[in-house]
Amino acid sequence: MEKAIIGKKVGMTQIFDEAGHVIPVTVIEAGPCTVVQKKTEEKDGYNAVQLGFEDVAERKLTKPELGHLKKAGEGVLKKELKEFKLAGAADMNVGDIIDCSVFAEGDRVDVTGISKGKGYAGVVKRHGVHIQKMAHGGGPVHRHPGSMGSSTDPSRVWKGKVGAGHMGVEQVTVLNLDVVKVDTELGVIAVKGAIPGPKGSVVYVRNSVINVKEKGAGADISKNPQKASGRNPQKASARM
Repeated sequence: MEKAIIGKKVGMTQIFDEAGHVIPVTVIEAGPCTVVQKKTEEKDGYNAVQLGFEDVAERKLTKPELGHLKKAGEGVLKKELKEFKLAGAADMNVGDIIDCSVFAEGDRVDVTGISKGKGYAGVVKRHGVHIQKMAHGGGPVHRHPGSMGSSTDPSRVWKGKVGAGHMGVEQVTVLNLDVVKVDTELGVIAVKGAIPGPKGSVVYVRNSVINVKEKGAGADISKNPQKASGRNPQKASARM
């Protein structure tokens, strides 16, 4: 990946573009992050950096965490740590600061966070299982999971079957979001759309893994030789 940062979800709002259209955005407090560890090709077999975000009191850290962070320098005590294989990791050094200026308006990013917890939920809410018919004789089992298909053999329920349980609190990544605005003074970025997690939760922002290609000549030419455009690309490009 080219660039990444650790941030905190502030909340959602809306802004207006030059044409007056309303754009729903999520505001993220992106950084500043400190490089607390550097991985090198010679020592570790790959190039990467570990970023630290949000200051924390020394008494709230364990001894292993405290010893690890003190290697980055005095006073570098961070609550959140995350390693990224950045393109320029080989040129970075421990103690470098990364802020929201690494992103610019128009960038596409992927945002990873922990989804909101929904508590204990049934199969209908948790997995979208169809309810039983609301007819006479259905009894008080309309939202029950029903039969799981087990009989004498195997006489048990197979692993992986849908069921009631704890809903939410899972790692979720939303792909290919547009960076609408970057405010270096406030240290925030605004991305179009929603991101996982409640307000105040930690999120990881990185450039998108999806390669969006602009449409141009030959954009509708298929690579499948079974299609007409794949067999005769000149004919497909002539339709442009």
